[in-house]
Amino acid sequence: MTIRVLIVDDQPMYRLGVAAILNAQPDISVVGEAGDGQEAISRNRVLNPDVVLMDIRMPVMNGIEATRAINNPPNGIGNVPRVVILTTFDLDDYVYDALRAGASGFLLKDAGAPELISAVRTVHDGDALLSPRVTRRLIESFVDSAPAGLTSKTVFNSLTERELEVFLEMARGKSNSEIGKSLFIAEQTAKTHVSRVIGKLGLRDRVHAVVLAYETGMVRPGETDG
Repeated sequence: MTIRVLIVDDQPMYRLGVAAILNAQPDISVVGEAGDGQEAISRNRVLNPDVVLMDIRMPVMNGIEATRAINNPPNGIGNVPRVVILTTFDLDDYVYDALRAGASGFLLKDAGAPELISAVRTVHDGDALLSPRVTRRLIESFVDSAPAGLTSKTVFNSLTERELEVFLEMARGKSNSEIGKSLFIAEQTAKTHVSRVIGKLGLRDRVHAVVLAYETGMVRPGETDG
């Protein structure tokens, strides 16, 4: 199965370079490009990509607004791909807003070819893209701008004690393998618990576990790994 990718960035040379890297892969095809958020929305409707690589700061419409629109199509009808935000450290203030808009992950714009290719495959497979570097900066940015306790902890009442433990490990950015080692359970068991937690809490994916954890004050600065 070929992964269909839409690249959204206002720098043509950057789009060209990313497209060259991705098109060289047998399982990835760049089906289109867009230079701003408004064009991204239109392209998404026509091209039906599986993954959108979305820059944040662009003319006409920024990447956050475009991500929100793509994740909330009119009448709930339309293609809803996985959106990966392309970010740089000087744009960290926008990362939390992008998460709330429905982004499934983040990729630093200076990432190498292997990381770029892996990112596309990772989000396509349904996993969130949580780079420890970006996660750490995200948490710092969020804590500086919004107090803990925005959401009641009662949202966790449906979780078992073990599922709550797994949620907290997820919120620290740990993989299934790392969760298994921390809780002394098999990786497959950890994966099963993660799926149940995401389902019970109505989360889009793992990256949104981080948002929920900080909104409720369940995890605080300094508790993330990496």
